[in-house]
Amino acid sequence: MLEARSLRKALVPSSLLSDPSPGNLQSTRLALHVNEAGPSCLVYIASGCRVYKIEISMEDSTITKGKESLLIPVHAQVISSSIVDRCPHRSEIQSVVIAEGDSDNCLIMGTVDSYGHLIVSRLDVIDADVDRLSYSVLPRDCGVGEGSWAGVCFSPVHWSTVAVARSFCKSIDVYDQDIHLRSLHTLWYPASLSFLQNSLTGDGSSSILAVAEGSQLTIWDLRTNHNGGCIQRVCGSIGDLIYAVSCAPSGAIAVGGSDRTVTIYDPRKWSAISRWVNCSKYEITGLSFSSIDTACIYIQSVDYEVMCGLWKEHSKVFSFRGDSNWLGFNKSAKADVLAGWCDSGSIFVADVLREQQESM
Repeated sequence: MLEARSLRKALVPSSLLSDPSPGNLQSTRLALHVNEAGPSCLVYIASGCRVYKIEISMEDSTITKGKESLLIPVHAQVISSSIVDRCPHRSEIQSVVIAEGDSDNCLIMGTVDSYGHLIVSRLDVIDADVDRLSYSVLPRDCGVGEGSWAGVCFSPVHWSTVAVARSFCKSIDVYDQDIHLRSLHTLWYPASLSFLQNSLTGDGSSSILAVAEGSQLTIWDLRTNHNGGCIQRVCGSIGDLIYAVSCAPSGAIAVGGSDRTVTIYDPRKWSAISRWVNCSKYEITGLSFSSIDTACIYIQSVDYEVMCGLWKEHSKVFSFRGDSNWLGFNKSAKADVLAGWCDSGSIFVADVLREQQESM
C-alpha cells in the first residue's frame, strides 16, 4: 500500500511565463526529473515554441488530508527558473519527455511540435551552461498540412530510439537518433503511445510499441513488416475513445479514456485481467503505474483530479486536485513523484512512499 508523503504547490514566476498557451486534451507538456543529490526536482514545461525549466524545493513537509482522502497542498519554494534555449521550434510544442543519459547528471530531453518536428537535446542537471549535443529531425512530409497533437516517447532500453506520433496524419515515425527507421500507419487518430518495458520475446529488447488509436489498443512490432508491423488489435468499448496508455515493468498494459474506465491487459493472452469501471467522474487523460508497487496506478482526469488507486481491488488510496485545467502531467521514471501543471500557472508536486517506509 502506498501513502503520500507530501503535496506541494508552486507558482511559475510571472516574469518567466505569464500566459501559457492553451493545451490539448492530452496533458503531455510537462516532464519531471527528481534530483538525487538534493531535496528538489526539475520540472520542464512547454508553452508556445519554448521550454522552461523550474527547480522546486522538496524539503520535508507534513501532509494534510481533507474529506475522502483528498490531499491539501502546501506552498513550495521555486529555487530557480530559466528558459531552455535548445528547442528552436517554429510551432507550438505538444509533448515533452525526459530520459536518463549515458552518464550521471545528464538528461535527454525530447520535444515535438504540432507538425511532428522532433528535437532531442542533452541537458546537464548541474551546470545549465554546458554545451551538449542536440539534433533535430523534420517530419517525413516536411510539415505540410494541418497541425495537431503529437506525442513522443523514448525506448526504455536505448534512449536513441524514439517514436513520434502525429494525430491528424495517423502516423508514427520511429528514429534511431536522427536516422528514420520506419513509419507505422494507424487506422484512427493516435492519442497516446508507449514502449513496452518488458519485451514479449524475453530477449531484453524494446521493439514493441503500444498505441491508443480511437477505441482500440494496437500493438506494433518494429522488427516485422507483416501487416504493416501491427501484431495485435484490442477493441475497447464501441464509441468510446482511448486517451491514455501506460506499460508496467511486469508487462501489463493499462488504457483509459472517455468511458471513465481503467482496463488492464495481459500481453501474453491479450485479454483484460481487470476493469475498474467508473473510477473517474470524467474522461481519463493520463495513466501511470507506480514504480514502487505496480498494483497501484495513478489516474489523471479532466476534472482537475489525480487519483492513486489499487486496480485489482478497485479502491482509491488517495487523491489531489489541481486548481484549473491540466496542461501537463508526468511521473518520474524511477520514483513515485508526480508533477502537474495547470493553466493558472500552478505546479503541483506529490511525493509518494510505501506506508511501512513512512512509519519507519
